[in-house]
Amino acid sequence: MAAGSNLAVEPQDRVLIITRIFDAPRELVWKAWTEPERMVKWHGPRGFTSTIERSDFRPGGLYRIHMRGPENDDHWRQGAFREIVAPERLVMVGCWADAQGRPVGPETIVTVTLEDLGARTQLTLHEALFESVTARDAHNGGWNSSLDRLAEYLATA
Repeated sequence: MAAGSNLAVEPQDRVLIITRIFDAPRELVWKAWTEPERMVKWHGPRGFTSTIERSDFRPGGLYRIHMRGPENDDHWRQGAFREIVAPERLVMVGCWADAQGRPVGPETIVTVTLEDLGARTQLTLHEALFESVTARDAHNGGWNSSLDRLAEYLATA
């Protein structure tokens, strides 16, 4: 009898991959993602403000981010850091939560990789596995708006 395989295949319609090139060195882009005082300057879609409520930056450490939208609507994202390979790879698992920290949505895994291009950096963001194409598309809009803000921040940092 042949051994079974546990190969998992992600349904591509529920995976988000965004690639951007930033006019900033990889070390600076890494700091923008990993230092709370920098992250709050760009994290969240345009019109949102973010507060880092918790960031235990180590594998297994927990994080919690509060985002307030332009209509004073509150959103919380929380989870754990899975992998940290400075300054090239960051893996986090997380979900949306309520104000008390109770999960209100399924978990996704966000992987950010940074490729050194000298004075520039290529960022690839991979997020999976979404419960629906609609959820993937909502995150696509939010992440692209956030990455636009990151580019603006990096130009002044």
